Amino acid sequence: MRALVAMSGGVDSSVAALLMKDKGHSIIGCTMRLYENDIVGLPLLGTCCSIKDTNDARAVCGRLGADYKIFHYEELFREKVIEKFISSYESGLTPNPCIDCNRYFKFDYLYDKMKDLSCDYIVTGHYARISFDSERGRYILRKAVDLSKDQSYVLYTMTQYQLAHTLLPLGKYHKTDVRKLAEERGFVNARKHDSQDICFVPDGDYAAFMERFRGEAYPEGDIVDMSGKILGRHKGYIRYTIGQRKGLGIASDRPLFVVRIDPSENRVVVGHEEDLFRKVVTATDLNLISVEALKEPMRIKAKIRYGQKEQLGLAGMTEDGRLKVIFDEAQRAPAPGQAMVLYDGDIVVGGGVIDSY
Repeated sequence: MRALVAMSGGVDSSVAALLMKDKGHSIIGCTMRLYENDIVGLPLLGTCCSIKDTNDARAVCGRLGADYKIFHYEELFREKVIEKFISSYESGLTPNPCIDCNRYFKFDYLYDKMKDLSCDYIVTGHYARISFDSERGRYILRKAVDLSKDQSYVLYTMTQYQLAHTLLPLGKYHKTDVRKLAEERGFVNARKHDSQDICFVPDGDYAAFMERFRGEAYPEGDIVDMSGKILGRHKGYIRYTIGQRKGLGIASDRPLFVVRIDPSENRVVVGHEEDLFRKVVTATDLNLISVEALKEPMRIKAKIRYGQKEQLGLAGMTEDGRLKVIFDEAQRAPAPGQAMVLYDGDIVVGGGVIDSY
């Protein structure tokens, strides 16, 4: 078997390559170059596109006796991920660019390279598991054994074809075991810190990044209550997200939270804690994995953000083809633009992009 291994320069993808090589498979390591320093506007140290990361990935491939390639996707990444990220915030949404990166690059464009190089599989360092369910006749995406590192949430867009041609060797490992394997083999990145921020916003200040990218500042506007009464001024609505409490600069006898972003009026709408909760959440752009269709309402657990524990609810379809989940308990601050992912035990049923609040 011949596999193309997506390598970021981090320890996870490096050990994924190691595990494939130790099983006797032929591997080619590759790094996707997604942007240049002039896009980010900051030093690339600590991001997945830095020279150090590229060198680390190349060094691991050298140690494994594997070929290493760099693929350039700067223009496509700008169009598919960065532009969408910015336009989403400008539309009052809260995007998740990591999901788009996986969807369009690791599990789309990279598959063309897989075919060009006569490889059978793509291999990544994600913590999740893929198996084939003969009874369903479908490939299944499952949570990782190490639930503290599980990344199944960001993989919900994978198709049956992609699942059939993807291997996730780390799904059955714990992170401590992965680092131990890297140390035993003398990898230069064995103790390298995990990346936490959006890769093209390494300092975490996404609003400043957007202003650098657009070449202009976002104007101030009104902060209003739910009846429309002006309470104060915001510093550009892109700097605010649903559920935010800090940084409003408004004196009130009760805590205030952002409950809605209104781009058309350049307003931020605030309310009280109870105004944030919703029992019904809908989503579009649905992708189903474990089932072909939701023909009948299905009891599931669902996550409306990456770090959340799944919550019980009833999933079904609306007449206009949207995913609808009626939660047993109202959920706090479901943010349009974020993913809502459904689970049946440790199996990913599917998911979509939240469009209601």
